[in-house]
Amino acid sequence: MVGALHARTEQTVSTWSGVYTEAQAKTGQANYTKVCAECHGQDLNGDGYAPPLKGPDFMTNWNGLTVAEFFDRIRVSMPPSNPNAASAKEKVEIVAYILKESGFPAGKTELPTAPEGMKTIKIEATKPGR
Repeated sequence: MVGALHARTEQTVSTWSGVYTEAQAKTGQANYTKVCAECHGQDLNGDGYAPPLKGPDFMTNWNGLTVAEFFDRIRVSMPPSNPNAASAKEKVEIVAYILKESGFPAGKTELPTAPEGMKTIKIEATKPGR
């Protein structure tokens, strides 16, 4: 039993734990406007073709998954016409902005720039304890 406890070295945290900084989200807003807003809208509500990046539909789609899974979708395929339009760092900042706009609180530590660091951050639609 003790071995099983030691096998798990990383704790899972929630998007409600303050996993990005305000500064990171602010930079992400500028990057979002430049690269994402054309399809997903300035308000992140989507356009019928591109899905919303906040609100109930967004939460339903991503609830229970990790920030790494969300980031990977963006990293690999967004924007569809040119996935290389933004660097990986810029896409991490965009994720921070999306988390902010989705109502998740900022914290004192930036969202990790490496996908491995995001694997322990779970997207939870409902704040724990509610």
